[in-house]
Amino acid sequence: MNFRTALLGAAAAFVLAPAAHAERGADGEVKVFYYQAVSTLNAYLSSGTKDVEAGSLVLEPLAGFDQDGQMFPRLAAEIPTVENGGVSADLTSITWKLKEGLVWSDGTPVTSADVKFTWEYCTHPEGGCAQGAKYEGIKSIDTPDDLTVVITFEGPKPYPYQPFTGGTAPILQKAQFEACLGAAAASCVEQNSKPVGTGPFIVTDFKVNDVVTFEANPNYRDPAKPAFAKVTLKGGGDALAAASAVMETGEFDYAWNTQINPEQQAQMEAGGKGSFVNAFGTLVERIEINMTNPDPALPEGERSTVKHPHPILTDANVRKALSMAIDRQTLVDVGYGGAGRPTCNLVPAPAFQASDNTGCLTQDIEGAKALLEGAGWTDSDGDGIRDKDGKKLSLVYQTTVNPVRQDFQALIKGWWNEIGVEVELKAIDPSVFFGGDAASPDTFQKFYADVEMYANNFDGTDAEPYMSQYLCDKIPGPENQWQGENINRFCDPAYDAMVKELSTTSGIDARGALVMKLNDMLTKDSNIVIPLVDRGRFSAKSNTLDGFVMNSWDTELWNAQDWTRAK
Repeated sequence: MNFRTALLGAAAAFVLAPAAHAERGADGEVKVFYYQAVSTLNAYLSSGTKDVEAGSLVLEPLAGFDQDGQMFPRLAAEIPTVENGGVSADLTSITWKLKEGLVWSDGTPVTSADVKFTWEYCTHPEGGCAQGAKYEGIKSIDTPDDLTVVITFEGPKPYPYQPFTGGTAPILQKAQFEACLGAAAASCVEQNSKPVGTGPFIVTDFKVNDVVTFEANPNYRDPAKPAFAKVTLKGGGDALAAASAVMETGEFDYAWNTQINPEQQAQMEAGGKGSFVNAFGTLVERIEINMTNPDPALPEGERSTVKHPHPILTDANVRKALSMAIDRQTLVDVGYGGAGRPTCNLVPAPAFQASDNTGCLTQDIEGAKALLEGAGWTDSDGDGIRDKDGKKLSLVYQTTVNPVRQDFQALIKGWWNEIGVEVELKAIDPSVFFGGDAASPDTFQKFYADVEMYANNFDGTDAEPYMSQYLCDKIPGPENQWQGENINRFCDPAYDAMVKELSTTSGIDARGALVMKLNDMLTKDSNIVIPLVDRGRFSAKSNTLDGFVMNSWDTELWNAQDWTRAK
């Protein structure tokens, strides 16, 4: 079977079996706990998963991905393919048709102009977009009528489903956001807090970094859904408190990302009030290396920018030694148990694009010491900290406030101390770290530290947009409101050229081989990214909540319209 048939033709419409709802709103309130509190509901202004997921209750893309990674239509009438004429034979364009009769929550029609505007919003030259890689390679978008969107690419695009698919690429209402283009995007507080959407819920109240309250969308396209009249999405606290609120006190129905250790998991599950739900996909806990200098002595606007390369971490030997010193299996045992697997890959799945990169799985403290010694990093003054050319091997290591991550920090600091690296630990409130506020010094995009640790993943099963995040032109900085996706400030023309090659490569095996090479360039070849744990998505669900289906390929709230109260 050729690639067009296997990939484009396989993207058939997926429809969930209808739930037996009595009527919209009949099941009252559902309570959701995201301890990483929500900062914005506009996915284009935040790379934080918690913001993307909360926003997905309101804003929808043309198509989403189900629990098996299969694409299904949301606002689109069907998934375009070569076979049905929606994808051109030369693979240079894709034509989406909107469902007829779609309306925004304010009752106005959804049109192709809204789709085109969303592209213009994210790619505006004076703005910054946290999801810019989704729209890489688009030449133009045309709207021949109100229901038709024609996307033309700069060349053949064997995987044309990057734009407007998954929770990270929703459609914005042009009428609401047209005054928010470019530099004005972040200042549109009302629009970003209370977007008009097409999803099953509408926002009624938003206390930033605290609580978001939603009500059933009266204009949602299925008159029998959602079953819940109200969603209360609470933020704050930590993963342990979130898990306890579902599994022990029963105060909440669902808690996202309950990142707690295996012993705590077993204790809570024994109570019988709920269960932990887990699914492996592409979520990887990793350490990101800052290739630029975060020294606070630098002028604001130049700190952690490409104007100033990092004085230590630009040495590839240091980066490799940091990776060699880590015992990944111990991290899994301490932090995740069966919900994690040690990994050396940034892209751990699906199998066709997962590298056989396993060299990092064996800890090598002595090898790391020897590597640093050979590179000229010696302990010249006998204080236990290596130095070279007057620079101490001293690093600031930041992550979010979370018991598992603090355990990881402590362990990794100990291993790095063993090889002669001085480490200062920093823990930041996750609502701030993942919030995307350009004015904050503590966001993961701004990266005012030497190394930082978090987890990330991508929509669907094709890694092209994920790999595109590391392009040279995706580096965050003051000129794009710190919204770039290339957190490391990594720039390699050879990498950029291979991403371009991937964008025009057909055949699942050939594409997978390129993803593996790109993965290896970022990991074992350069250690710009140091993967630690292939994490399953791990959340807590009450026994009184029916219809929840864990999804590791899209947002975990992907089918909230189908949730019901257990009878």
